[in-house]
Amino acid sequence: MHTETRPLNGNPFYLRRWGDPDKPLLLMLHGFPEYGGAWEELVPLLAEHYHCVAPDQRGYGRSYAPDGVENYTVAHLVGDMAALIDAFGGTAIVLGHDWGAAVAYGLAMRHPDRVSRLIIANGVHPVPFQRALATGGAQCEASQYIHFLRRDGSEDVMAANDYERMMATFSAKMNLSWMTSERQAEYKAAWGFGGGRLKTMINWYRASPVVVGTPGEPLTNLPEFPRAALMVRCPHLLLWGEGDTALLPEATEGLEEFAPDLTRITIAGADHWVEHQKPEEMARHIQDWLSAKETAK
Repeated sequence: MHTETRPLNGNPFYLRRWGDPDKPLLLMLHGFPEYGGAWEELVPLLAEHYHCVAPDQRGYGRSYAPDGVENYTVAHLVGDMAALIDAFGGTAIVLGHDWGAAVAYGLAMRHPDRVSRLIIANGVHPVPFQRALATGGAQCEASQYIHFLRRDGSEDVMAANDYERMMATFSAKMNLSWMTSERQAEYKAAWGFGGGRLKTMINWYRASPVVVGTPGEPLTNLPEFPRAALMVRCPHLLLWGEGDTALLPEATEGLEEFAPDLTRITIAGADHWVEHQKPEEMARHIQDWLSAKETAK
């Protein structure tokens, strides 16, 4: 692994890189509450074929972490990663998990010339997700934690007692057997870097326009979604750990409306942390799908 700090749009970003830079670029985007090192189980299975680049995204780890919520809009988050793709040749296969999926979708929708293939692991396109939340049903219930995170000072609660609440959130109804004591120390170091990163990590939730209502109370005043601007026009693979209790299958219903070249693969025995629990299976599906799409060109 090679590490470096690289300026993107004039701001410093910390990158981890594996593989031959002459191979196709695979941009790997972590979610909450992870960081670029979260891909360490998956990367060895892909680096022979791809130039794998995993940044700490804005507000995370060792990367640029401005204070205000206004610095964490989708435009900023996507702009960072578009600049990163440009720095390595201008096109990439993009893999996103959780919040990293939101950035990956943003790249595919806003910068289709930069994304040759889109791979999402337990992440959601904004429209099916918002529609699921709006029903007031199971996804709305599962997403109630967002209300807490958006409160002022939630980062202090999450950090108290050596990140007790953060670890509880990480493991709620999930299998965290992959989180060794050494790994936990690495995560805590990332959360605490530079005086603490939880506030800027949580600012992603505060800046998001997603509306989370009250369970049992459907939302009826959602805005119109500009379908043409929200299309994924490149081939798209959705990998789904079937036991996810944070993001439910209903949050992907109707995705085909926005991704006409969509392949869905369900991974048994995994939950939201699929890249940690089933890296071999995940890597095999990724390589098989990419090879099939290359052959079909």
